[in-house]
Amino acid sequence: MHQGRPPARRTGRRGRESMRTPLHEDGVGLLLHGYGLGARIWARVPRGARAAPMRLLGRPALFVRGAEGVAAFYDETRVARHGAMPALVQGTLFGRGSVHSLDGDEHRHRKRTFVDVAYDSDEVARYLPLLETEWQAEVADWAAGSQRSAYDAAVGTFGRSVMAWAGLPGTRAARTRWAARLAQIVDGFGTPYSPAYLAAAANRWWSDRHARDLIEAVRAGALEPAKGTALHAWAWHGDAGGALLSSRLAGVELQNSMRPMIAVARFVAFAAKELHDRPEWRARIAVETAERGRVVGGPLATAFAQEIRRTAPFVPMLPGWALSDVSVGGETVRAGGRVVLDILGTDLDERSWERPEDFDPERFVGVDDYEALEAFIPHGGADVASGHRCPGERLAIAGLAAAVAALSDPRVGILGDGLEVNRRRMPTMPASGGQVRAGGGGCPFHRSEGTPPDRGL
Repeated sequence: MHQGRPPARRTGRRGRESMRTPLHEDGVGLLLHGYGLGARIWARVPRGARAAPMRLLGRPALFVRGAEGVAAFYDETRVARHGAMPALVQGTLFGRGSVHSLDGDEHRHRKRTFVDVAYDSDEVARYLPLLETEWQAEVADWAAGSQRSAYDAAVGTFGRSVMAWAGLPGTRAARTRWAARLAQIVDGFGTPYSPAYLAAAANRWWSDRHARDLIEAVRAGALEPAKGTALHAWAWHGDAGGALLSSRLAGVELQNSMRPMIAVARFVAFAAKELHDRPEWRARIAVETAERGRVVGGPLATAFAQEIRRTAPFVPMLPGWALSDVSVGGETVRAGGRVVLDILGTDLDERSWERPEDFDPERFVGVDDYEALEAFIPHGGADVASGHRCPGERLAIAGLAAAVAALSDPRVGILGDGLEVNRRRMPTMPASGGQVRAGGGGCPFHRSEGTPPDRGL
């Protein structure tokens, strides 16, 4: 099994000819242009190309998009994920030794626990009442004068609800504080040149220690979480040989069962922006929510949430190692080079989507099997159980849809100030986080004054 080093790089005339890489380093371009790098790379090749040569961290790489790119990137016989992401990013965001760094049988074995914990329909259903309670309380707080942004509200709401769902002990205030730490890890992991990264590393250290202590408390009998919860599952998860994970690593995977839900708060900030810019959709969703009498599960709110995920992905691209020569769209990278999947370019691929640059939730109305959409990969692609698609995607959609419904409540308004998006920063979101006020532009048919619309990423 591939263990962190890329396969030996083979050279030859065919490889040199097919990889006409530019002299510049695209890793620098990622820092300079962020989410805009993909468009610059595609400008170097004929329009509609499925693959483009690039150079990443000193090695030849192949930039791919669309259904063809997704199929190649998630083919474990040709592309490995282990060791492809820079250690500074991998260790801070996911934790050392996490499932995200594994491939093959080892990955599938550990992934099975994530699927049982987060993807199972009963476990998703168990989460919905917790979401309902938290978001209803948040709307009431906003209506009473709270000035939390949509982002800050979502961090607390998702953090408290997902920790309760995961079986963790603790007060409401303690859960809110840990959620803020986990949110800051997400905010700072992609900026190793800034103080935010140092804060993320410190919060990672604190969170790892706290999660380890919870695992050890369960194993010692001091805590007895309900069977089926994430805390119970990771405390007693065994590797393929039956040995328990170290308490540190079990704690890392416990966090990986919760932190992705808290990361959805960034999508909530984008939801605030798009709802502000589209009062007609706020009105439709408000009517739907009132008729249903709850914020979770609304079809229109869910369609809106899906379009947010399509147009504002968490990261612009993902890297992998080529285990053998990989060819896509007439371009080839030799074994040992990187294959880089263009997440944003795939979710906006003109071959896969009608009017891809338009924000149009109608495209998702009535679409239940979103996993069948090969070019819809905001939480990864391929099969959930056997591939690298995030098993928490169902929870994320439910949480984001509930937030969309809450933000559409006519008792509150979304301010127009601070909705601009810094496309260079990763991950990004509207600068203000989406400011929400009681009655401020409360009628969803009337947009409040402020920054003109910024059409997504």
